[in-house]
Amino acid sequence: MTSVEPVRRTDRLTPSEVSAVLALADAASSVDGVYPLSEDVVLRVRSGGGASLLAHSEGAVVGFANVADDSGELVVHPSFRRRGHGTALLRAAGSGSLSFWAHGDDAGARLFAEGLGFTRARVLWQMRRSLGSPPLPPNRLPDGVTVREFRPGQDEAAWLAVNARAFSHHPEQGRWTERDLALREQEPWFDPAGFLLAVDIADTLLGFHWTKVHPATGADPALGEIYVLGVDPGGHRRGLGRALSVAGLTHLEAQGLSTAMLYVDESNEAAVRLYQSLEFGVHAADVMYHRQA
Repeated sequence: MTSVEPVRRTDRLTPSEVSAVLALADAASSVDGVYPLSEDVVLRVRSGGGASLLAHSEGAVVGFANVADDSGELVVHPSFRRRGHGTALLRAAGSGSLSFWAHGDDAGARLFAEGLGFTRARVLWQMRRSLGSPPLPPNRLPDGVTVREFRPGQDEAAWLAVNARAFSHHPEQGRWTERDLALREQEPWFDPAGFLLAVDIADTLLGFHWTKVHPATGADPALGEIYVLGVDPGGHRRGLGRALSVAGLTHLEAQGLSTAMLYVDESNEAAVRLYQSLEFGVHAADVMYHRQA
């Protein structure tokens, strides 16, 4: 039986630890069929981690957790599960109010969470639809609105302001900073042509549809994503959210993609209705588990 070593807490991962954590996540993904870390956490890891917890066995990193604002993600190497490393990581995260995401609605994750006093608190659906069949509906923009692509170096401040207003009650998206945006602009997938901005005649930003393309991996084909879709509540134009959705999906279809995806909170009834009306169906789910202080 492998012993459970003390968890290492650090605000800065070394280059070797960054590599070890990413390799650990890949190993878990190959066994579980779902990647265990969100894009936001992966970006944090690549830039040094921040508020990271590392579980070791004989000098090797076998477990990782990242915690920010009392919410985090956790993964243990498949070969080292059920040996206490996950429990040790959660204990090291503290005894107060805490939430952790489980990617994929997995029975093992549910039993693990419930056994440590966590309850199911939030569900994030991944929804998908094919592109081409059924055909996309006609795109009808509101009067006085046009769509143009994002201009790096010029549109960041306006976009951050509208994003904050559009997602003022969202626990993650509404908190984006200049750094969050800049990190994504540096990613190889970033394409300004797929970052669509709806503007009025004065070029005031009214809403946006930021698309993303995921390369084919394993059994999954290349996927186009409704990455972030938002409308400024202060300048709302009726039907703009739907029109921007169709504009972005049309862009993705023109790239030769056959499938589109998105993430949406199960509880966001208005957004779910919009996506269902555009023929999206639930493909998978991520679950947040919460523990009261």
